[in-house]
Amino acid sequence: MIKNFKWLVLVSLTFIACSSNDDDDATPVEVPVTAGSADFTKYVALGNSLTAGYSDGALFIAGQQGSYTNILAQQFSLVGGGEFKIPFMKDNIGGILFGGTQRPGFGPRLYFTGNSASPAAAVAGPPTTEVADPSTSLAGPYNNMGVPGAKSFHLLAPGYGNISGLFAVPPTANPYFVRFASSPGTSILADALAQNPTFFSLWIGNNDVLGYATAGGMNVAQDPVFGSDITPSAGPPGVGFDATYTFLVESLTASGAKGVVANIPYVNTIPFFTTVGYNPIPELTQAQADQLNAGYAAYNGGLQAAKNLGIITEEERLQRAIVFTAGKKKPVVMVDEYLTDITSLNPALIKMRLTTSQDYIVLSSQGTSAQSFIAAGNGTAAGPLSDRWVLSKNEVAELKTATDAYNVTIKALATSKNLAFVDANAVLSQVFNGGIRFDNYHLSSSYAVGGAFSMDGVHPSPRGYALIANKFMEAINAKYGSTFRPVDLGKYKVQYPATLN
Repeated sequence: MIKNFKWLVLVSLTFIACSSNDDDDATPVEVPVTAGSADFTKYVALGNSLTAGYSDGALFIAGQQGSYTNILAQQFSLVGGGEFKIPFMKDNIGGILFGGTQRPGFGPRLYFTGNSASPAAAVAGPPTTEVADPSTSLAGPYNNMGVPGAKSFHLLAPGYGNISGLFAVPPTANPYFVRFASSPGTSILADALAQNPTFFSLWIGNNDVLGYATAGGMNVAQDPVFGSDITPSAGPPGVGFDATYTFLVESLTASGAKGVVANIPYVNTIPFFTTVGYNPIPELTQAQADQLNAGYAAYNGGLQAAKNLGIITEEERLQRAIVFTAGKKKPVVMVDEYLTDITSLNPALIKMRLTTSQDYIVLSSQGTSAQSFIAAGNGTAAGPLSDRWVLSKNEVAELKTATDAYNVTIKALATSKNLAFVDANAVLSQVFNGGIRFDNYHLSSSYAVGGAFSMDGVHPSPRGYALIANKFMEAINAKYGSTFRPVDLGKYKVQYPATLN
């Protein structure tokens, strides 16, 4: 082999010396795909909806096939990776019914109607999938153990796939995991470990902050139906994020498996929070502004009285003063629980103020057509937007603090266990801040037209999932010396069409 190499070098030098033309047409040698030091024989993926392939507000066959984990498995198959089994839904509409009622988070998929101003696309159809009875559940084991809605501690929870837990208030089981859990008392982690994976991916923790964020910063104590708590960093496994994540990684690596982990993006880089904007009133005439200001004159007068009594500072009075001006793109009135309670002075002096550029009105506030919720008077004459429709600057700060803490833990575990690490936070921040260009394409976080996100404003589009798969492969190549090639993003759809076969 060495002699042949020397011969090729001599021939090349002779050719260069005898030719005055550059060899511009030389075909580059293609590096063969290799596994490096990792063993991809048995790949198991753990995570939440992102791992499962959730898109357009639902889980359906085409989305599951386009998950970043399935793209990875296809590449792993080139170096000896085995079958990647997925607990497929019944069709390309999606949705889970139980007892005739649609389960929260498991509705039919959305599709783009062609109106990028409307945050609510048309619905593909009614939910079609019933929760399977445990005695007839899908035959596993399954390599894709991503479960939509799962928080970090849910991966450790025994009974998370027990159908009886769907009757609890709040539910202690997940309807998707009920479909394929190996037994009523098992956990997601237990079913993953039972497969003896040689390689794993773990992307978990998004829902530990996302639930609180999509609820507009309301916790369970504030609203048992819509609220969601931020998972604390401290606490034992199954309670605190740090100990839970450590237990997950130590369990997955205990038998020598290698793997790849990803950190958590900031929620305010995704379209669910950035599409509506803080100033959704399309236009106010001077007459309209005058009418609104007359309606809030008593409130502003009460703020002045509270300031004069020393209950609030002048700074807070100015922050809370509600004054509308004529023109386009105007802010709306919101509830802000972080303001001082001055209702003892007057019950009408509730905690409200105008939105600023540091606040995020959530996508779900818009209903089923552009500006419908705001146009109905919410945030103006009808009173303030309730807490669940706006993520305030203080709530954003809470989420950033939690996310940063999670990400420190994730990076530390990746380093200590010598795992491949994907900085998903940096990737999605890049998509948000200017986007990512490749070939003749551009991916950004602009709702419906940016190409990176699906119609729910939270989960990636097919092309977005392909981008994530490429970033995972980059990390795997860097850590284990493998030579996986990136997939061509141009071959993946920007959005799924209304009809899927």
